[in-house]
Amino acid sequence: MKFLLIFPLLIVVMLVSAWLFGFRLNTTSSLPLGVYREIDGIERGGFAMFCLEDEQFIKLAKERGYLGEGTCPGGVKPLGKEVYGLTGDEISFPGGSSEQIAVNGQLIPRSSAKNKDSRGRIMPAQRLTPGHIPSDFALMLSPHHAGGFDSRYFGLVKVSALKPVQPVLTWK
Repeated sequence: MKFLLIFPLLIVVMLVSAWLFGFRLNTTSSLPLGVYREIDGIERGGFAMFCLEDEQFIKLAKERGYLGEGTCPGGVKPLGKEVYGLTGDEISFPGGSSEQIAVNGQLIPRSSAKNKDSRGRIMPAQRLTPGHIPSDFALMLSPHHAGGFDSRYFGLVKVSALKPVQPVLTWK
């Protein structure tokens, strides 16, 4: 009987400890499913988690179920994305504004903005514009999910908002 009372407490202690040691669980399709650990240093090609800051996009993500309940403003989960561009990198659209994004001349596969989400709802207009990424901003995309809710729609993300992570254990 005592074991039944102690077991849930033990689980809570383990989860809180994992959180305090920088472990994060990704349950979205934006990155491979799995366990990640916070690390130091933002770099192109790395992964990062962050909270949306724009109330319009927080509301949209919450209403449409793009993000579950979590600790970010508006009560949503953080997003997990890959860093595709940093300060000074050049964003372009070689095929036109609705076509694939290129960073420093390299096309990013599956990066075309979508007009509708997977349930047929109208997506916000793409907020990215051609040019150099300004100081202290990053281009965050979902290479693992062509229809991902990312910088194509909510724009560049402040580097200070990013929490870089690396995979510890992932699965599909």
